[in-house]
Amino acid sequence: MNFLPLKSGKTVAQEEIKAYKTETKTKKYLYLLAGVHGDEVEGIYVLEQLFNWLQQEAHELPLVVLPILNLDGHQAQTRTNAHHVDLNRNLPTTSWQLTSAEDPRYYGGPQALSEPENVYLVSLFKKYHPGLIISFHSWKPLLNYNGNCQQVAEFITQYNHYPLEADVGYPTPGSLGEYGPSCWQAPVLTYELPPFTEELSLKDIWAQNEAGLKAFLRSELLQTYLS
Repeated sequence: MNFLPLKSGKTVAQEEIKAYKTETKTKKYLYLLAGVHGDEVEGIYVLEQLFNWLQQEAHELPLVVLPILNLDGHQAQTRTNAHHVDLNRNLPTTSWQLTSAEDPRYYGGPQALSEPENVYLVSLFKKYHPGLIISFHSWKPLLNYNGNCQQVAEFITQYNHYPLEADVGYPTPGSLGEYGPSCWQAPVLTYELPPFTEELSLKDIWAQNEAGLKAFLRSELLQTYLS
């Protein structure tokens, strides 16, 4: 596939947020993104490997890829961005609420959509409407589906055998998982990967997921979200 660079965004620290789109023009796109939390290197690595493979594929798909959204956090090895905001609690959902800045992991910012990284993400959604969003994270092996994408999770778990959950068990106001379905009618698969260890390398984590992700991107199931 041939990917074209899109107009970049800027982080709090004025780092360039890169995004890429295939040449295919359609009403809806599959979004692949990672690095919403800067310290979750596993998702960044898996998307990097997947993106490398996609560039060698001949079959065109309507894709938008954001390799690392939270570059400042990635460079600082922190979950939050340079304003100490959790970008996955900062999106303008109806459930967004002001939380204490003393909670460093889940602080959603002074107001919804206060952070330039999310402003950029939303601007892409407005221009290239999402039909399905896959956001790569790391926590524990888990496929968390929000909106009508349980079938996607069921398809992929046949390969990686990760547990499926419609609810992670606690509120996530301002998260992409709430924002995509409610504001764009775009289901979101929050793709949680296991953290790497001495026994489980980044290459091992990619190996767990390579076959399932490639099979899904080649499947007819994907097409149902892009029409």
